[in-house]
Amino acid sequence: MPTDPSERPAGSPAVHDARFDTAGPEAIRAEVLDTFPYEYAGRELLLELHTDEFTSVCPWSGLPDFGRLRIVYVPGDRCLELKSFKYYLFSFRNVGIYYEHLTQRILADLVAACAPLYLRVEGDFHERGGIATRARAEYRRPGWSPAGELDFAAPAFPRGAR
Repeated sequence: MPTDPSERPAGSPAVHDARFDTAGPEAIRAEVLDTFPYEYAGRELLLELHTDEFTSVCPWSGLPDFGRLRIVYVPGDRCLELKSFKYYLFSFRNVGIYYEHLTQRILADLVAACAPLYLRVEGDFHERGGIATRARAEYRRPGWSPAGELDFAAPAFPRGAR
Protein backbone atom coordinates (compact mmCIF):
# COMPACT_ATOMS: atom_id res chain seq x y z
CA MET A 1 0.00 0.00 0.00
CA PRO A 2 1.47 3.37 -0.95
CA THR A 3 2.41 5.68 1.92
CA ASP A 4 2.36 8.86 -0.14
CA PRO A 5 -1.27 10.16 -0.11
CA SER A 6 -1.01 11.16 -3.77
CA GLU A 7 -0.35 7.50 -4.68
CA ARG A 8 -3.48 6.13 -2.95
CA PRO A 9 -6.49 5.32 -5.10
CA ALA A 10 -9.19 7.99 -4.89
CA GLY A 11 -11.54 7.47 -1.94
CA SER A 12 -9.24 5.10 -0.01
CA PRO A 13 -8.30 6.62 3.36
CA ALA A 14 -4.97 6.05 5.01
CA VAL A 15 -5.18 3.77 8.03
CA HIS A 16 -4.39 6.70 10.34
CA ASP A 17 -7.38 8.55 8.87
CA ALA A 18 -9.79 5.65 9.47
CA ARG A 19 -12.44 5.96 12.16
CA PHE A 20 -15.45 3.86 13.03
CA ASP A 21 -18.80 5.42 13.89
CA THR A 22 -19.74 5.52 17.57
CA ALA A 23 -22.86 6.32 19.54
CA GLY A 24 -22.89 9.19 22.02
CA PRO A 25 -23.67 9.07 25.75
CA GLU A 26 -27.38 9.44 24.96
CA ALA A 27 -27.31 5.74 23.95
CA ILE A 28 -26.57 4.71 27.56
CA ARG A 29 -29.79 3.16 28.88
CA ALA A 30 -29.94 4.11 32.57
CA GLU A 31 -33.72 3.71 32.46
CA VAL A 32 -33.34 -0.09 32.26
CA LEU A 33 -31.80 -0.23 35.75
CA ASP A 34 -34.22 -1.87 38.12
CA THR A 35 -34.11 -2.39 41.87
CA PHE A 36 -35.86 -4.43 44.51
CA PRO A 37 -36.51 -3.68 48.20
CA TYR A 38 -33.71 -4.60 50.58
CA GLU A 39 -35.62 -6.42 53.31
CA TYR A 40 -32.91 -5.82 55.89
CA ALA A 41 -32.59 -2.04 55.53
CA GLY A 42 -30.69 -0.75 58.53
CA ARG A 43 -28.45 -3.85 58.60
CA GLU A 44 -25.35 -3.09 56.59
CA LEU A 45 -24.33 -5.46 53.85
CA LEU A 46 -21.35 -5.03 51.52
CA LEU A 47 -22.26 -6.22 48.02
CA GLU A 48 -19.74 -6.73 45.22
CA LEU A 49 -20.65 -7.13 41.56
CA HIS A 50 -17.97 -8.15 39.06
CA THR A 51 -17.86 -8.54 35.31
CA ASP A 52 -15.03 -9.34 32.92
CA GLU A 53 -17.24 -8.57 29.93
CA PHE A 54 -17.49 -4.79 29.84
CA THR A 55 -17.11 -3.17 26.43
CA SER A 56 -17.36 0.34 25.08
CA VAL A 57 -15.51 2.03 22.24
CA CYS A 58 -12.73 4.59 22.04
CA PRO A 59 -14.32 7.97 21.29
CA TRP A 60 -11.39 8.95 19.10
CA SER A 61 -10.91 5.86 16.92
CA GLY A 62 -14.16 3.95 17.41
CA LEU A 63 -12.14 0.81 18.14
CA PRO A 64 -13.47 -1.50 20.88
CA ASP A 65 -12.31 -1.14 24.47
CA PHE A 66 -12.54 -4.01 26.94
CA GLY A 67 -12.37 -4.06 30.68
CA ARG A 68 -13.41 -5.48 33.99
CA LEU A 69 -15.78 -3.67 36.32
CA ARG A 70 -16.25 -4.08 40.05
CA ILE A 71 -19.13 -2.41 41.83
CA VAL A 72 -18.99 -2.35 45.63
CA TYR A 73 -21.98 -0.98 47.48
CA VAL A 74 -23.89 -0.88 50.73
CA PRO A 75 -27.61 -0.77 49.95
CA GLY A 76 -29.95 1.68 51.59
CA ASP A 77 -33.56 0.60 51.01
CA ARG A 78 -33.02 -0.89 47.53
CA CYS A 79 -30.69 -3.36 45.78
CA LEU A 80 -29.75 -3.47 42.10
CA GLU A 81 -31.46 -6.16 40.07
CA LEU A 82 -28.68 -7.97 38.22
CA LYS A 83 -30.34 -8.71 34.87
CA SER A 84 -31.20 -5.05 34.43
CA PHE A 85 -27.64 -4.14 35.41
CA LYS A 86 -26.31 -6.44 32.67
CA TYR A 87 -28.60 -4.77 30.10
CA TYR A 88 -27.44 -1.37 31.32
CA LEU A 89 -23.78 -2.34 30.90
CA PHE A 90 -24.52 -3.73 27.43
CA SER A 91 -25.85 -0.31 26.40
CA PHE A 92 -22.26 1.00 26.52
CA ARG A 93 -21.26 -1.44 23.74
CA ASN A 94 -21.21 1.13 20.90
CA VAL A 95 -20.77 4.28 22.97
CA GLY A 96 -17.62 6.30 22.37
CA ILE A 97 -16.61 7.30 25.90
CA TYR A 98 -13.38 7.80 27.83
CA TYR A 99 -12.68 5.51 30.80
CA GLU A 100 -12.70 8.44 33.19
CA HIS A 101 -16.14 9.53 32.00
CA LEU A 102 -17.72 6.10 31.90
CA THR A 103 -16.60 5.42 35.48
CA GLN A 104 -18.26 8.63 36.70
CA ARG A 105 -21.36 7.99 34.55
CA ILE A 106 -21.85 4.48 35.95
CA LEU A 107 -21.44 5.84 39.49
CA ALA A 108 -24.05 8.58 38.91
CA ASP A 109 -26.54 6.22 37.25
CA LEU A 110 -26.27 3.56 39.96
CA VAL A 111 -26.58 6.09 42.79
CA ALA A 112 -29.67 7.54 41.11
CA ALA A 113 -31.18 4.07 40.63
CA CYS A 114 -30.75 2.56 44.09
CA ALA A 115 -29.81 5.40 46.51
CA PRO A 116 -27.11 3.37 48.31
CA LEU A 117 -25.37 4.31 51.53
CA TYR A 118 -22.05 3.75 49.77
CA LEU A 119 -21.06 2.86 46.22
CA ARG A 120 -17.72 2.48 44.44
CA VAL A 121 -17.13 1.80 40.76
CA GLU A 122 -13.76 0.35 39.75
CA GLY A 123 -12.68 -0.26 36.18
CA ASP A 124 -9.63 -2.17 35.04
CA PHE A 125 -9.27 -1.53 31.32
CA HIS A 126 -7.14 -3.43 28.84
CA GLU A 127 -3.97 -1.92 27.56
CA ARG A 128 -4.14 0.64 24.82
CA GLY A 129 -0.80 1.60 23.33
CA GLY A 130 0.95 -0.37 26.06
CA ILE A 131 -0.77 1.53 28.88
CA ALA A 132 -3.38 -0.13 31.10
CA THR A 133 -5.84 2.12 32.90
CA ARG A 134 -7.61 1.71 36.22
CA ALA A 135 -10.29 4.14 37.28
CA ARG A 136 -12.18 4.40 40.57
CA ALA A 137 -15.05 6.66 41.60
CA GLU A 138 -16.83 6.64 44.95
CA TYR A 139 -20.05 7.91 46.51
CA ARG A 140 -20.84 8.07 50.22
CA ARG A 141 -24.25 9.26 51.43
CA PRO A 142 -23.73 12.47 53.42
CA GLY A 143 -23.51 11.71 57.14
CA TRP A 144 -23.11 7.95 56.66
CA SER A 145 -20.20 5.96 58.03
CA PRO A 146 -20.01 2.17 58.39
CA ALA A 147 -21.44 0.88 61.65
CA GLY A 148 -19.62 -2.43 61.49
CA GLU A 149 -16.58 -4.17 60.10
CA LEU A 150 -17.11 -3.77 56.36
CA ASP A 151 -13.90 -4.39 54.41
CA PHE A 152 -13.62 -1.44 52.04
CA ALA A 153 -9.86 -1.88 51.71
CA ALA A 154 -9.98 -5.06 49.63
CA PRO A 155 -7.79 -4.69 46.53
CA ALA A 156 -9.63 -3.62 43.41
CA PHE A 157 -8.33 -6.08 40.84
CA PRO A 158 -5.18 -8.00 41.69
CA ARG A 159 -3.54 -8.81 38.34
CA GLY A 160 -4.22 -12.38 37.31
CA ALA A 161 -6.96 -12.87 39.93
CA ARG A 162 -10.57 -13.46 39.09
